[in-house]
Amino acid sequence: MPTNASFPIQPALTAIALAYRNSRLIADNVLPRVPVASPDFKYLKHTMAEGFTLPDTKVGRRSAPNEVEFSATEVSASCIDFGLDAPVPNSDIEAAATMPGEYDPVMKAVESTTNLVTLSREVRAANLVFDAAQYATANKTTLSGTSQWSDFANSDPITAILVAMDSMVMRPNIAVFGQAVFTKLRTHPKVAKAVLGNAGDVTVATREAIASLLELEDIFVGEGFLNTAKKGQAATMARVWGKHCALIYRDSLADASNGTTFGFTAEFGSRIAGSEYDSSIGLRGGQRVRVGESVKELITANDLGYLFTNAVA
Repeated sequence: MPTNASFPIQPALTAIALAYRNSRLIADNVLPRVPVASPDFKYLKHTMAEGFTLPDTKVGRRSAPNEVEFSATEVSASCIDFGLDAPVPNSDIEAAATMPGEYDPVMKAVESTTNLVTLSREVRAANLVFDAAQYATANKTTLSGTSQWSDFANSDPITAILVAMDSMVMRPNIAVFGQAVFTKLRTHPKVAKAVLGNAGDVTVATREAIASLLELEDIFVGEGFLNTAKKGQAATMARVWGKHCALIYRDSLADASNGTTFGFTAEFGSRIAGSEYDSSIGLRGGQRVRVGESVKELITANDLGYLFTNAVA
């Protein structure tokens, strides 16, 4: 796809940027990427009431049937450029050339930079999906005290989830958990009892068994970590997806014009990577590696999600 980028994009490096994925990240599963033709694009938001308001369908012998009209609101949005540069001194490149096949500093810079770009997307997706303001008023609950699923004696997460599912106009087909939440859920005695049909003795329910119990297509668990400390300080590691749970209806075939889904990610072009000579790097210059993408994470139908905030203590 032609672009107006002045920075040289190289297919070999772009291939690495596309292929290098941290399997612990789930943003692409929760908010699937949807291609758009321009950085500035429009998507359709449908009115929920139109699909559930029943008109008079009776037709008189000589009269015309009643007419119905379907509408949607066209919403404008723009993809945002996200990227990073990594300077690689020529001295490193020359040193690596003496050990062919062992280490390529340019390729390593692409891999490491791609990892940070994808982590940035993971954080944006987690902040959006677990933002209570993105959900309909009736579709969110904040748990506390004995209702939190970490309280094995008093809480009942299966009932809580099933009641939430029944309250939604379209039953969710995926669930998104922070790692801490899913660990408590899969070891909860009432979950073990429901999955295994036993007395709830200590056990660990599998992801597949819980998905089957809840009649979900899939369960995604946010395992990624983020260092929240300021640069130069000792690392402070925190889970990207926090202690929350979202139940979502996801249509993987939906795009900006067709289908109804809780959310998606508009993507202009694909992730790119390239390098160019930069004389300002070190004494002998070097290669400036760049990795980036143009995307916009969106919640497009907030009635199709349900959020449990602070699901565990």
